[in-house]
Amino acid sequence: MSKSVQKLRGLTGMKDILPGESAQWEQLEQTVRTWLASYGYRNMRTPVLEFTQLFARGIGEVTDIVEKEMYSFTDSLNGDKLTMRPEFTAGLVRASIEHNMLYDRPHRIYSIGPVFRHERPQRGRYRQFHQIDVEALGFAGPDVDAELIIMLARLWRILGLNDVRLEINSLGQSDERAAHRDALIAYLEQHKDVLDEEAQRRMYTNPLRVLDTKNPSMQDMANNAPKLFDYLGPESLAHYEAVCARLDDAGIAYTLNPRMVRGLDYYNLTVFEWVTDRLGAQGTVCGGGRYDGLIEVLGGKPAPAVGFAIGMERLLDLISQDQDQLAVPECQVYVIHQGDSAQRQAMRLAEQLRDQGLTTIVHAGSSGFKSQFKRADASGAVAAVILGESELEQQHASVKWLRADDTQQPQESIAFDQLATYLHAKV
Repeated sequence: MSKSVQKLRGLTGMKDILPGESAQWEQLEQTVRTWLASYGYRNMRTPVLEFTQLFARGIGEVTDIVEKEMYSFTDSLNGDKLTMRPEFTAGLVRASIEHNMLYDRPHRIYSIGPVFRHERPQRGRYRQFHQIDVEALGFAGPDVDAELIIMLARLWRILGLNDVRLEINSLGQSDERAAHRDALIAYLEQHKDVLDEEAQRRMYTNPLRVLDTKNPSMQDMANNAPKLFDYLGPESLAHYEAVCARLDDAGIAYTLNPRMVRGLDYYNLTVFEWVTDRLGAQGTVCGGGRYDGLIEVLGGKPAPAVGFAIGMERLLDLISQDQDQLAVPECQVYVIHQGDSAQRQAMRLAEQLRDQGLTTIVHAGSSGFKSQFKRADASGAVAAVILGESELEQQHASVKWLRADDTQQPQESIAFDQLATYLHAKV
């Protein structure tokens, strides 16, 4: 008796995307690529694997991502410390520096793909998840900050999302953050009795992140803490007001959230999030901002930059709540046949249909007409092309409209040499 083989399962927090669901992803990706192209953004692709030091230096040593969430390991061949990317920005900036992209002109770039964080899986948050990442490298003015936000408002309209709202803040410049940091640490020291263990650990290393707490018992303390916005100088305030003026021009509503800091160390000046109440605790659909110091921190010539990232799983969750998720058809035309000669003719005709741009499936193998029609209907095809003995004798194919309305004949006979042109005009 043969020994049973244990069935293997996927890793926790790493989700399989099956063909029916994947079609929705492809539709979203195509929409996003068209939207980004309309603003002059071009695709850039970087490796999933980078040196760990890139993220430690770029994201920040005392961020949650670097401290707790990165998938890191030591390369057994040469001892290099490597990490699977937890976000896109650091890798894209590294590549732009390495390939001297910013020495000639600014660049508008984007990337789409998986990122990895070791955190507790929950709704909208996985250990392998996917982001749409958009970066404007080499642009200093508030106009590009505003353009990115205006772009996003357009995307929400394209996708039919009406319930995503904008929150913005300014993190100022390093000297303003330093003055606020001193005041904030002094304030936190006076409220040690309400700080949880994590907040006490961060109090001196990354006090801004204490204000981003979700702990209910710390909310009053965080709300009454010194606000970074009150420490902004004239230039930082002018930048923020210029962004807001352009959002006002575009008719985009926003709320100042002085506690918003984002989870990465590299931000300065404008930060923003698009949030919703329909995804539970994981309400941020998109987040981003300006990070003028990162290029220099990673070894490049100082240059400004601003960008954002969208969580694709969360976005698809929102879309599915707002819209009926109709099954995406496998093909437009399904070819049914009976007999070896009919199958060979079916394959020849199918190539002609594909030459006309029609997605076409030829039924594989041999089975009865009834089961083939059931499979054709399940494929979502608009038309079934039928080839049997009589069709081969007459050199005509029968075309049955599977989604026929009152204006269409339920079935027609079309000459083989006219079939591709006919269906191209009709489908």
